[in-house]
Amino acid sequence: MRTYIGTREALSTDEFIELALGTPIELWLGVEGESAEERAARLDAARDILADYPNLPDDISQVAAQVIEAHAPELFNVVPLAPRPASRRRTGKGRVAA
Repeated sequence: MRTYIGTREALSTDEFIELALGTPIELWLGVEGESAEERAARLDAARDILADYPNLPDDISQVAAQVIEAHAPELFNVVPLAPRPASRRRTGKGRVAA
C-alpha cells in the first residue's frame, strides 16, 4: 500500500511524519547528543514556526487522531495474559506462597 501526503509519497514512517508536519520530526523531539547550543537553536526555530503557524498543534492533533482511527484495530489488538496459578503467586518479601 502506498501512502501520499499531498502529492508526495511517504516511503517510511519518519517521512510520513515529516510530510504531515511540514517539518522534520527532529525539530520537535531533538536528537541524541545535541549540545546546549544546538538545543537552544532548535527550540528557537520551533518557536518561530509556531509563531508563523499558530494552528500547527491543532493540525498535528488532527493528523494523529486520523492515524489512530485508521490503525485502531491494530493498536488495540491486545491479548489478555493468563492469570498465574495460585501456588506461584508472590506473597511479599520475595516469598512464594504454597
